[in-house]
Amino acid sequence: MDRSSAGISGKYARSNNDYNRSDDHAASSRHGRYRHATVRQWNNPPRTTPGRNEFYHSSGVCSSQHLQCRLVNPAQDFNALIKQEIMADLVSRSDRFGHRYDGRNHGRYASSIKKYTSAVKRALNRDEQSQLIPLLQNFTVTRSWNWLSLTTTLHSFTSAGVFTPHKPMDGRFKRTQAALLSTLLDAIIFKCNQKPEARDIDARGVANLLWAMAKLVDNGQELTPELKQAVTALLPHVSAQNDQFIPQNIANMLWAMVKLLDNGLKRTPEFKEAVAVLLPHVTQKANFKPQGITNLLWAMVKLENNGQEWASEIKRAVAALMPLVNAQTANFKPQEISSLLWAMAKLVENGQEQTPRLKETLAALLPCVTAQKANFKPQGIANLLWAMAKLVDNGQEQTPELKGGVAALLPYVKVQKDQFNAQDIANLLWSMAKLVNNGQKRAPGLKEAVAALLPHVNTQKDQFNARGIANLVWALAKLVENGQELTPMLNNALAALLPNVKAQTANFKSQEIANLLWAMAKLVDNGQKRRPELNEAVAALLPFVNAQKANFKPQGIANLLWAIAKLVDNGQKQTRDIREAVAGLLLRVNAQKDQFTPQQIANLLWAMAKLVNNGQEQTPELNEAVAVLLPHVNAQKDQLNPQQIANLLWAMAKLVSDGQERTPGLNDAVAALLPLVNAQKDQFIPQHIANL
Repeated sequence: MDRSSAGISGKYARSNNDYNRSDDHAASSRHGRYRHATVRQWNNPPRTTPGRNEFYHSSGVCSSQHLQCRLVNPAQDFNALIKQEIMADLVSRSDRFGHRYDGRNHGRYASSIKKYTSAVKRALNRDEQSQLIPLLQNFTVTRSWNWLSLTTTLHSFTSAGVFTPHKPMDGRFKRTQAALLSTLLDAIIFKCNQKPEARDIDARGVANLLWAMAKLVDNGQELTPELKQAVTALLPHVSAQNDQFIPQNIANMLWAMVKLLDNGLKRTPEFKEAVAVLLPHVTQKANFKPQGITNLLWAMVKLENNGQEWASEIKRAVAALMPLVNAQTANFKPQEISSLLWAMAKLVENGQEQTPRLKETLAALLPCVTAQKANFKPQGIANLLWAMAKLVDNGQEQTPELKGGVAALLPYVKVQKDQFNAQDIANLLWSMAKLVNNGQKRAPGLKEAVAALLPHVNTQKDQFNARGIANLVWALAKLVENGQELTPMLNNALAALLPNVKAQTANFKSQEIANLLWAMAKLVDNGQKRRPELNEAVAALLPFVNAQKANFKPQGIANLLWAIAKLVDNGQKQTRDIREAVAGLLLRVNAQKDQFTPQQIANLLWAMAKLVNNGQEQTPELNEAVAVLLPHVNAQKDQLNPQQIANLLWAMAKLVSDGQERTPGLNDAVAALLPLVNAQKDQFIPQHIANL
């Protein structure tokens, strides 16, 4: 249920690039035409030219003050930043010094745009961007610019949203935007590849550039070959300067590298080396601020999702960050709280042990959810409820703090129902279904939240991806199983989703196929009419069961066989696709016999008995599957609940009734179960008693 595209989205840490450094030395290098834009070409002066490597001042005192008055106070109106005379001054300085110009005035101008957006607490909107971009046609970047000017310009423009590809965007503006970005990247690549004595690269600039490049992609820019090349050129400098990075740099760089990886960057040797160099610094630094801690935990999750080679370092980093979360709970903003809980839930889902330290951190964070409930945005609400549901699903106790957090958020689902996107809706309904399935009381707030979301499933039906469809249908089935009435709204939501199952069959993974077939069978079992859309969705999925049989885990195998048996029991014809799906799954039962839980064993034997009862041939594969499961009934008898005992005895009786040989294994299983009937006699409901 995580957000596969980004996990958590929103604004991440912005490191301050407006640092001052005395660097009047002008870099001299050949440069010429760049991609997308024609740049003034200069010839290098001969080595004997006097003053070639002398310090210079880009302008006199008066002139400098004249320009500075144009780089307005950030509190002033945006219109003051887009006057033609400002750009005329920049062009004049660039022309005057030619190849000796170091770009400092351009960098200051870029910084003034960023300061404006910082003052108004938002990036440039589309109208502001459309006014600024035409002015930037003459904002010429060259390879002679120094490191500070390049890093300040790219970081400031990215942070301010100058490069954000708003839609729609005028073609001319798009070309200007692309040309400016291309020349900046070209100059950065050139600078990174110079010999050490010729460059002025510093650690803070490396961190700012990596952050900016990741943010470009996060804001919608394509990860172009040129952008990849710029990242590749930067990465060796991460390793070379690793001892100079402050905590904020480390947090920003790990976030940036993982964000780029998440958007298609390859795990090159340079990337792996940079990650390996940075991870130990997480455990050694104690000064991470709330946003840095949040970004680091998000990065740990994404690194873990991309391979196990850093597993031990990630585990140590997470352990080092937990006390920092605990100590700074009062300082986390709403978005950071939702991101932290999402990250911890994801780490637990990936196998991170719920250590006392992690539980302590959760206990400290959960009251912050209730305290700041009115400040969470729609995506934050969706992430929080998903995280709490996922933690509970992985063994987290439903403490008063967790229940209080859920209860505090549910009313805001209803209030903000119109602002949730398709992925949020899928996550929310999945979360509520999972919480109910794990013991959360069906409070009025939960019923109202479900009712508020269902109409939006219908209106946004074309925006759900395969995973979202699978989660939604599963959630609706689980809610119905736990007492949700099959209302017209719920029926409409199903009717809207089921055609998309058929349309996206090729995109469903094995677990999603298992969940969908289980959900449709469960809905039918709870009174859902077998509509044409449902029959078509089932028929479309069945061939993929056989095709992906090698990918199903024990739970998926048990769910699928139960679902097929239940559908057949409710009128589904035993088609060739069903017979092939059953045959393929039975082989997987034999192969994974030691991995099934008591509930899965009960479901499997019930399913096989039900299929045989409805005409399934007792093939050698079926007989072998029964034979390999029966010893596990005896071995796991103490873990069986009344429903499972009733289902198992019914299944064995039905198999014998339909010709199954009474083997010693079957007799032993019956003998093991009968004492349990007596021991748990007070817990059987009438249906179980009838089955028994």
